[in-house]
Amino acid sequence: MKLRKHKLFLSLGLLAAFVLWTVLVRFVDVAPIGPEGSTVGFAALNGWFHNLTGVHMALYSVTDWLSLIPLFIILGFALLGLFQWIRRKSLWKVDPDIRILGIYYIVVMAAYILFEYLVINYRPVLIDDIPEASYPSSTTLLVLTVMPAAFLQLKSRIQNKGLRICILVLLAGFTAFMVIARLLSGVHWLTDIIGGAILSAGLVGLYDSFA
Repeated sequence: MKLRKHKLFLSLGLLAAFVLWTVLVRFVDVAPIGPEGSTVGFAALNGWFHNLTGVHMALYSVTDWLSLIPLFIILGFALLGLFQWIRRKSLWKVDPDIRILGIYYIVVMAAYILFEYLVINYRPVLIDDIPEASYPSSTTLLVLTVMPAAFLQLKSRIQNKGLRICILVLLAGFTAFMVIARLLSGVHWLTDIIGGAILSAGLVGLYDSFA
C-alpha cells in the first residue's frame, strides 16, 4: 500500500511537471523559427537541435508505419478483455488489471486526441505542405504509454522465463528505437519529444499505481 501511494504521488508529480513544461514551451523564448513563420517556445534550444539533426523523412515514414504496432497491442488486449467478458458473462468478472488497462487506454487516447486540437506549436517541417500540430509528440506518447503497460502485463502473464525475457527485451528495444528515431527524424522539436516523454511517464505511473 505504501509503495502504491509513492507511485501515485510520483505520477501526479510528473503530470504536474508536464503541465508546467507545457506552459514554459508556450511562453518562454517564443520565436517564429518554424515554416510559414510558425512560432515555438525555447526557440534557441529547438532551433539548435533541429539544425543539428536535420530532417530525415525516411525515419519519419518508418516510425509512422511502426506506430501501428502499439495500436495492434491495444487491439489485442481489448480482444482479451472482450473474450473474458463474453466467456464469464459479466464485465466485473474480467481480470481487474485488464479493466484498469481499458480505462488507461481511454485516457491515453483522450490525451492523444486533445493535443490534435489544442495546438501548442506546429512541426518544424510541413507534411504534405500542411502545418501539423507537433506538441507533444503523439508517436512518442503512443509508444511510451502502450509499450510499458504491455511490458507490465506480459511480465506477469508469460510463465516461460526465457520467452518472457525475449519478449520484454524486444519491447524495450522497439520503444527505444521509436523514440530515438522520432527524435532524429527532425519532424518534431526537441521540446515535443520531452513533453511526450514526461506525459507518458506520468500516465504509466498512474496506471502502475492502480494495476
